[in-house]
Amino acid sequence: MSHLIEASGLAVTIGGRTLLHDISLSVDEGEIVTIIGPNGGGKTTLVRALLGTRAISAGSVQRVQGLTIGYVPQRLELNPMMPVTVARLMTGAARRPRHLIIEALEETGVAHLVDQSVHTLSGGEFRRVLLARALLRDPQLLVLDEPVAGVDHAGELALYELIKTIRDQRGCGVLMVSHDLHVVMAATDKVICLNGHVCCTGQPHEVSQHTEYVRLFGPRASEALAFYEHQHDHEHDLSGEEMPHGCGHDHDHDHSHQKDHHHAG
Repeated sequence: MSHLIEASGLAVTIGGRTLLHDISLSVDEGEIVTIIGPNGGGKTTLVRALLGTRAISAGSVQRVQGLTIGYVPQRLELNPMMPVTVARLMTGAARRPRHLIIEALEETGVAHLVDQSVHTLSGGEFRRVLLARALLRDPQLLVLDEPVAGVDHAGELALYELIKTIRDQRGCGVLMVSHDLHVVMAATDKVICLNGHVCCTGQPHEVSQHTEYVRLFGPRASEALAFYEHQHDHEHDLSGEEMPHGCGHDHDHDHSHQKDHHHAG
């Protein structure tokens, strides 16, 4: 098969209630596909069905043979009374050489936190550690369920840029889930609007003009995709705080931002 993963006519029914029906989608190497939709629209259920952790009642899911998936969950509950370092969270029950752990953390910009308690991390730092943990598997496909959950707006921008950079450097496919309608679009090749079924799909500018998209998210929804050039004279650290220009990593600061920060549902 030419796709890393492909769903065709997928449906999920639980307790007589149909949560998803007639879902068809695919993700290719080097492609970022983002699933958006209102809360309760079935986004996480779809991810679980694609990963094989949720039974499907109709249709099929096909994965390329030997597909390696790196998964970042929407939530990861940790016992606050248990001392867990970043290195331990990275490996879990499976032991990994320390140099590989540090390499993965370096890729997401948080190698300096390797021996720090996870309970002391900011939201942005924690999401970067989870992303590094997924990269330890050297995945062909990254599956990211709300990858910027618990992160402020500035941190979101940096995380989405990081995800795009990882895709560019590794050539892996990326399947993202979000209820946000703003910056996530800037790095996305294809958007799937989901509300129990596929309402519309296409490139971000196409989806933003679709009547189903506007019906779900309101007449101002397309403004969430109106990019504008924002010139930085400062940088943000991993927690989203501003730093004087030149104190952070060297990178281009002419980002495509968006006017409004909308949430659906």
